[in-house]
Amino acid sequence: MNEGIFTINISTRWVLSHATCAIGFAVCSLGCGADSQTDNKAPESSLVEPWFHEVSIKAGLDFQHVRARTIRYWLPEIMSGGAAWLDYDNDGDLDLYLVQGGDVTGNAPDRPGNHLYRNNGNGTFEEVTETAGVGERSYGMGCAAGDYDRDGDVDLYVTNVGPNVLYRNEGNGTFTDVTDRAGVGDDGWGSSAAFVDYDNDGKLDLFVVNYIDWSPEREIECFSGGNERDYCHPSNYNAPAASVLYHNSGDGTFTNVSAAAGISQARGNGLGIVPGDFNQDGRMDFYVANDGTPNHLWINNGDGTFTESAMLFGCAVNRQGVAEAGMGVMAFDLENDGDLDFFITHLRDETNTLFRNAQGLFEDITARTGLGAPSLPYTGFGTAAVDFDHNGELDIYVVNGRVGRAQQALAEDPFAEPNQLFRGLGGGRFEPYSLRDGTTAALIENSRAAAFGDYDNDGDIDIAIVNNGGRVRLLENRVGDKGRWIMLRVMNRHGLDAIGAMVCIITSRGKQWRQVQTAYSYLASNDPRVHFGLADANAVEEVVVVWPGGKKESFGRFQAGMVHLLRENTGMTAKMIGYK
Repeated sequence: MNEGIFTINISTRWVLSHATCAIGFAVCSLGCGADSQTDNKAPESSLVEPWFHEVSIKAGLDFQHVRARTIRYWLPEIMSGGAAWLDYDNDGDLDLYLVQGGDVTGNAPDRPGNHLYRNNGNGTFEEVTETAGVGERSYGMGCAAGDYDRDGDVDLYVTNVGPNVLYRNEGNGTFTDVTDRAGVGDDGWGSSAAFVDYDNDGKLDLFVVNYIDWSPEREIECFSGGNERDYCHPSNYNAPAASVLYHNSGDGTFTNVSAAAGISQARGNGLGIVPGDFNQDGRMDFYVANDGTPNHLWINNGDGTFTESAMLFGCAVNRQGVAEAGMGVMAFDLENDGDLDFFITHLRDETNTLFRNAQGLFEDITARTGLGAPSLPYTGFGTAAVDFDHNGELDIYVVNGRVGRAQQALAEDPFAEPNQLFRGLGGGRFEPYSLRDGTTAALIENSRAAAFGDYDNDGDIDIAIVNNGGRVRLLENRVGDKGRWIMLRVMNRHGLDAIGAMVCIITSRGKQWRQVQTAYSYLASNDPRVHFGLADANAVEEVVVVWPGGKKESFGRFQAGMVHLLRENTGMTAKMIGYK
């Protein structure tokens, strides 16, 4: 058995509930049902009022994702649909970039192309794709945003089925395709990506997750339980892929260091990524959610190399030792104890999984969170933990959509499913807010990317959702005015968003921890600002930032209801009790 190549047994649950290969692909019966662990479902709340209003049309977002011009039931068709919140014109408002599918085998000019929408600052958007020069027409997947050249404006990286693309922001409303010069046009099947400074040299490097080694020639016919053509599970191709790590050279180019860093030594069906200092040694690590193969945790050794340590750290497989169909992933501090836990979305008949970080070792605690049983009927993709209602407790939003035909469809699209909103109860517990997703009427669609950010600058977090084969949705947060809030823009000494910095606020209610991060969810890039709900607190007494590298800095008292800018080396030396 090659390193990183796993037998099909680990994916049996996906295969049996999804598709059977027409060429006689054999699967065993191991683990076909739901997890055997008990999961006490919390009682549902009654929906007194919606938390979100769907405002895409009112806002001028007319994007329609195209699954394929001709449906061939080729795997890329069902996986596409990315989104990024980014302030590309530095006017203080988040703009929205949306990634398109089209036709895997079609000519580029015939594909519909990606879209960029400029935020007008009044709740509406203007489509500026052609003017900005970012209408990429490859078969798209996801995107990442970051200022890789340190010129003060945010650049854009787009992952595709085929060569990826890097757009340099020229600072005048336009972008230039610099892929060839930069050397980052990996031609695999890119999924999620992250800009992050992994070696603390002040320049953003780039980590790209690849899904499978795919080509049209490798496609095979699969069928659903009703003997209809359907999409195959990735394990049917037996072609897991290696991720790619690019080191920023500082002159506008990158060097592929995947082999030297050890990243190419393990393969998986990679879909989601989240960076963070997961063992609190001052160095940035990477966690990759794999679809049907064990997840990867790349621990930074501090010498330019990484060691894949997910099995050792306890976050490769679930508590039953089974690799699940990892799609979206996020890192957040469930217990406000200063370390990062993982939440991963999965296939129907598998629970979404929450791994608790216990001093660098992870434990699957899904069964006692209330997040497991409600997720069993659905296939989760994009996700985030956000205090939507500003009561001081993180909530979780998950967008869902099938990858195999439903025998009894919930909507016209046989892959459509409702999204889910889980309200945080404190103590590591959650409950479904309602049978709906927190909107006035349930949105039953085939959702993929969910990008999170405060697009209208009213202090609460909104959601952009890309639906595979459907129209974009913009969920405006209407519940956030029920409590107080604060947002922090945390910049390092190089003038970049301090990706990976841990931020602790101290109020009369205690401590809350967040990480500065843009790469999480699924195929998405998110608001770089750090958001906290404060309940009834009027102010934050102290803010402590643990910068990448381990330095701790304290900043003074801040009023609620505002966005504050924190810059490295402008605060005071801090000592944090309970943080390594």
